[in-house]
Amino acid sequence: MGQLIVVAASTVDGFAAGNDGNVFEMPLDFGFDRYNLERMRQASTLLFGARTFGGARKYWPSVAIDAAAPPEEREIAALYDRLPKLVVSDHLAPADAAPWEDSTQVIGRAEAVSAVAELRATGAGTVLIFGSFTLWHALLNAELVDEIHLLIGPGSLGNGLRVFPADHAHRFELLAVEKLVDSQLVALRYRVVG
Repeated sequence: MGQLIVVAASTVDGFAAGNDGNVFEMPLDFGFDRYNLERMRQASTLLFGARTFGGARKYWPSVAIDAAAPPEEREIAALYDRLPKLVVSDHLAPADAAPWEDSTQVIGRAEAVSAVAELRATGAGTVLIFGSFTLWHALLNAELVDEIHLLIGPGSLGNGLRVFPADHAHRFELLAVEKLVDSQLVALRYRVVG
């Protein structure tokens, strides 16, 4: 059976983004990219909501050809280009996935739970999701998330988008704690229980 891993950044006070949805309001450093690169090297499929996919599609293609970009970021860009991508959206068309249209499948929200359940059941390896909070919260409620990796940054926002909504109640088992090398981030790796 395959597995679904969520990687989410969080402030110390539990926020994933500011009120405007900007995830870069919280303190992130290069450890964030290195951690995500390691996860991507092990992934077989990337899963996105429409907004997170749009941000990745705007940023990463130009990094792949930027000789001044750090090697880790160029590798991330190459993996974004190569890995199969599944995007959940009721509004995106396949043409909206350019330049990744050949490696991207777009499905509607109503299909998300069954499509991810099928991916996991067919042993499709590791499905990885970054950001896309609305999507992974729905998949967590459907008991399809296997692990959550929280990257805790050294700051607080006071308000904004919470990593876990107030109406969510889930149990987790701590698998690992790691202070990222040359970074102010701490990675907490949890298995979803039940």
